Amino acid sequence: MEEKPNSARHPGGGEESGTTGAAAVGKNEDDFAKLYEESIEVPEEGQIIHGVVIKVLKDYVAVDINRKSEGMLPLGELPPEEIVALSPGNRIDIMVERYDPELGFVLLSRNKVLKIRVWDDLQKTFDEGTTVPGTIVAKVKGGFTVDIGVKAFLPGSQVDIRPVRDNESVVGLAGIFKILKFSRKKANVVVSRRAAIEEERDSLRKGILGKIKEGDVIEAKVKNITDYGVFMDLGGLDGLMHITDMSYGKVGHPSDICKVGDAMKVKVIRFDHEKERISLGLKQMKADPWIDIDKRYAVETRYKGRVTNITKYGAFIELEEGVEGLLHISEMSWSKKLRDPSESMRVGDIVDVMVLKVEVQHKKISLGLKQLLTNPWDDLRTKHPEGTVVEGVVKNVTDFGVFVDIGSEIDGLVHVSDISWSQRVKHPSELFKRSDRVQARVLKVDPDAQKFSLSIKHMTLDPWTGIESRFRKGSVVTGKVSRLADFGVFVELADGIEGLVHISELSREKVDNPAALFKPGDEVGAAVLAVDRQNKKISLSIRSYQDELERKNMESYMGKNTEPPENLTVLGEALRAKLNMNNE
Repeated sequence: MEEKPNSARHPGGGEESGTTGAAAVGKNEDDFAKLYEESIEVPEEGQIIHGVVIKVLKDYVAVDINRKSEGMLPLGELPPEEIVALSPGNRIDIMVERYDPELGFVLLSRNKVLKIRVWDDLQKTFDEGTTVPGTIVAKVKGGFTVDIGVKAFLPGSQVDIRPVRDNESVVGLAGIFKILKFSRKKANVVVSRRAAIEEERDSLRKGILGKIKEGDVIEAKVKNITDYGVFMDLGGLDGLMHITDMSYGKVGHPSDICKVGDAMKVKVIRFDHEKERISLGLKQMKADPWIDIDKRYAVETRYKGRVTNITKYGAFIELEEGVEGLLHISEMSWSKKLRDPSESMRVGDIVDVMVLKVEVQHKKISLGLKQLLTNPWDDLRTKHPEGTVVEGVVKNVTDFGVFVDIGSEIDGLVHVSDISWSQRVKHPSELFKRSDRVQARVLKVDPDAQKFSLSIKHMTLDPWTGIESRFRKGSVVTGKVSRLADFGVFVELADGIEGLVHISELSREKVDNPAALFKPGDEVGAAVLAVDRQNKKISLSIRSYQDELERKNMESYMGKNTEPPENLTVLGEALRAKLNMNNE
């Protein structure tokens, strides 16, 4: 093939070809000159230029800045995340610091470029009213310093929706902030975390109000705990979970169930759209435990439970969450007279109980403890039937009697009236003291009334036995005055036997004061007017005795005469008539 000549090699060639070649050479020379001028031009300090990474050195990054000299960027000028991703060929924006003619390179800054961009971004954020992320880094007078790319001031009142009590606790807190004041010239920025939170919550609240409804199950976070309930954050909207809606069981304090910051699934049980009030419930997440309660807890069946509360009248036993039964104090022991349930159990104790009654409609369960124990009254009645003799130690002395411990779970009572047949005991302490050993006879064992009655006097024969034959009506007796009363005189006839001479039977004459005629210890004779064994009473008459004595004396005297005087005959008939009337 024949080679075509060109103008450079063949000056005699065509005119058109020569002209075109000359123009191309001239243009290339101009471009080269321009590039050369740019390459020896030193960039102006503070100018932001575009560069390309050439190589990453130990302390610097060599950057092609399209100049004769290379640019050198200290590694310390780069954020850590940019250093990791840096490699040759990466484009990077930098600022010219200065040209060092001795070293022959331009010193660059990346940090200043970033700061300028931060201020540009902050200006845009302030103008648009949006928020910026940041971190509270230090406590200063009146507030805090916040790092939002530059140092900004956060007033103490703008930290949170609620006042912050512990200032140190918020240092290091990251979040979003709203710019309240902005001056790029003075490098002055004032921010508010509170305003940012309020805006965010308001936006979230509107979204929640539009989609939430009663019956929904939602997740909420415990925000604040009070004595009456828990305030929960639904994500911009607060709801209240009352203490009565936390559990079917009794809750001493809401803090027993949860703590601030806990996330919990709860049910929306009430929602007031007008007032924007939401009531939440935790117990509603479960079925009511009282449903079919009578099927789960059968009467006369043993169950375990935990003591949750103790009162004067009994103890409340939790059988399961939300189900409590009452163990009445009367159902705790067969024999012990408990004054307070705390004598036998404490809150938190695990106890065995028997279900006595289930009232589904009233949500009540009656429990018993003694039903699980051996009834000591049955053992007592078997071992010590009525009439048997027991021996024991005086355990307690009261106004009404003496309690005797016979070695069983149940103490016997000797009533004051069963201490002696004859002796009038004003107070049992006259005869007994604690630890005295005594013998007594069992009078009665009554499990229903829980009475174990003993008698000391029944260890001997009742002196009133056969009293009617010993002191027949109309017979004459003698005795000593034992006591005086306004209404008459008591006469001791035998050991444990007293008779009463009424004031009207003391003398033929009217007696106003028995003490004027008698004193204790006087020996007197009397006629028996009446005997009442059931009530243990004997009625006597000194007047009738005297009348009878006179009659006998008269009869003795008249024995010497054939005919008694008329007045004596009449007196004897009168005495007989009175005795006969009393006998009737």
